[in-house]
Amino acid sequence: MIASLSGLVQRVGAGFVVLDVGGVGYQVFIPTGTSASLRTGDALVLQTALIVREDAFILFGFTDTAELEIFDLLRSVTGVGPKLAMAIISQSSVDAISDAVLMENDATFKAVSGIGPKTAKLIVVTLAGKLSGVRVSQDSTSKPASKIDLTAVVQALQGLGWPERQAADAVREVADSLGDSASADTLLRGSLALLGAGRSISGGEK
Repeated sequence: MIASLSGLVQRVGAGFVVLDVGGVGYQVFIPTGTSASLRTGDALVLQTALIVREDAFILFGFTDTAELEIFDLLRSVTGVGPKLAMAIISQSSVDAISDAVLMENDATFKAVSGIGPKTAKLIVVTLAGKLSGVRVSQDSTSKPASKIDLTAVVQALQGLGWPERQAADAVREVADSLGDSASADTLLRGSLALLGAGRSISGGEK
């Protein structure tokens, strides 16, 4: 198992790099954003996943451990192989992927070439609850609420025993209703009141 590689960039192309490690050149497939930032001669450390097939040994590499973790999780979804997983990561950041799963926004995945509606929905369902440190992005909430760290409020509710999805829906609903007057404290209190009242939250469960 090759878990990581450290060496000098020998050659770089769109979505791959040839890394010279002690005189041996390893071809590693990497996110297109990473390959665009590299130049020949750059020192590079990659966290890698080795995919073994009957006809090839293929390396996928990431400069960020979080990207590797997302890559492994995406590959656990039926119908998503390593190339599709890499395509998703190349198109969306780790935060954007986490937000899409949290907010059940399968459009993020349908936008990737090769992923249809069923697979996109399956990604959201399969990864639900598996992504730690999820933050709610500014784009997925109202503009006034984007000024607040909604993730901390969601995590606080999770710590009190509420499911991640239900907590996120409650926070978003309260944030939308409070507008400019929203603060972390008022969001938490409002969300607790909403959840405690047993009201039906759009997209969530009672």
